[in-house]
Amino acid sequence: MNLNIRKGMPSDAKVIAAFQILMAKETENITLDEPTVNKGVKAVFEKPDLGQYFVAEMDGKIVASLMTTFEWSDWRNSTVWWLQSVYVLPEYRQKGIFKKMYNFVKEQVLSLEEVSGIRLYMVQSNHRAAKVYENVGMDGERYRMFEWMKDY
Repeated sequence: MNLNIRKGMPSDAKVIAAFQILMAKETENITLDEPTVNKGVKAVFEKPDLGQYFVAEMDGKIVASLMTTFEWSDWRNSTVWWLQSVYVLPEYRQKGIFKKMYNFVKEQVLSLEEVSGIRLYMVQSNHRAAKVYENVGMDGERYRMFEWMKDY
């Protein structure tokens, strides 16, 4: 497996947006508005304070992506990176790609004194994803997430 993990580039935006549309349909049965998602992904590249993308390429093809966003922790006097928008093409799953991406991001966090950890949230019914996250050493024991969102 010739896998390359790298920071996302603006030229990756269309693929990343397509992944987000596929993920929303698969995990929550939500049909996202493609122009809105395209603008949302483009915004991350235009405003790096919003987040950053990482992609996994196999033989020049992007097969997975994730985004990190930033949360300030006054308890730690540092930033926590949130993993969001994690997607691996179905035919590339169960090949360790997310684990390699996670470890790549974790190495970034370990090298940055101003970043203290990694968090993520997922739809509670996504048991397969929960198992993947547990297998890389994350736990969902400490916090529950609550939210309010306007409808799509």
